[in-house]
Amino acid sequence: MEKETLMPFQRMDAYRVAREIARLVHLADIRDAELRDQATRAAKSAFLNLCEGLPNDSAALRRKYFVQSNNSLHETAGAIDLASAIGAMTEEQALAIQALAVRLKQMLKALRS
Repeated sequence: MEKETLMPFQRMDAYRVAREIARLVHLADIRDAELRDQATRAAKSAFLNLCEGLPNDSAALRRKYFVQSNNSLHETAGAIDLASAIGAMTEEQALAIQALAVRLKQMLKALRS
């Protein structure tokens, strides 16, 4: 997307990292249907809750959305870890997603403060 067509919150690093996590989870094509569904829904939820919180003017609502995003991020990380542990995705894919999850976790913590 071109810069002039983006909303201000879409230019933020947290947005881009959460989007990349959701993209990588989708592309991982986890071979366990239940874990694939869970990981995909959790990654989308982490991203979409962040999207609701970033432009919000209410501090209480921002915090609510960032907490929900953080919770979904943890669910994503757990599903990815389990998928890797049972051989339903490659360890390389899981590590790439996990590294981004750690980055996003730090950003969400800062945004909640």
